[in-house]
Amino acid sequence: MPKPLSLTFDPIARADELWKQRWGSVPSMAAITSIMRAHQILLAEVDAVVKPYGLTFARYEALVLLTFSKAGELPMSKIGERLMVHPTSVTNTVDRLVRSGLVAKRPNPNDGRGTLASITDRGREVCEAATRDLMAMDFGLGAYDDEECDEIFALLRPLRVAAGDFKEG
Repeated sequence: MPKPLSLTFDPIARADELWKQRWGSVPSMAAITSIMRAHQILLAEVDAVVKPYGLTFARYEALVLLTFSKAGELPMSKIGERLMVHPTSVTNTVDRLVRSGLVAKRPNPNDGRGTLASITDRGREVCEAATRDLMAMDFGLGAYDDEECDEIFALLRPLRVAAGDFKEG
């Protein structure tokens, strides 16, 4: 029978040690591996919270974005731009929300080729309930206090600026 891993064993720290032995010290390797693992952990936790609402975190983000808009609707292209996802992903996400009755789609009267996505009353209710649940679990970041969350945000900002995620100003 295989021996279970000890909870004190950090596989990323071990990989970092082995990396150093083979190629030398590259702190960025351990950092990126840790960030990617944290992403997996957080996505699994938040997806588990929104799953009872028929959502994934990506669908939840789209609903929230629609609630932030003045009229509760946005062009599909604007949703993709603001969520920083490919148009195909936006279409897939919005179409699933439409099938769930949380969003409606209609032709954009200001753009003959475009489509508007509008949040429904049911979509607003689901968004509010899911938001309460996500806030109650600190979006998976309960291991950190508010100051540490601010620090994480600040630490990731230069990476985002360098990637052209947004312009500092």
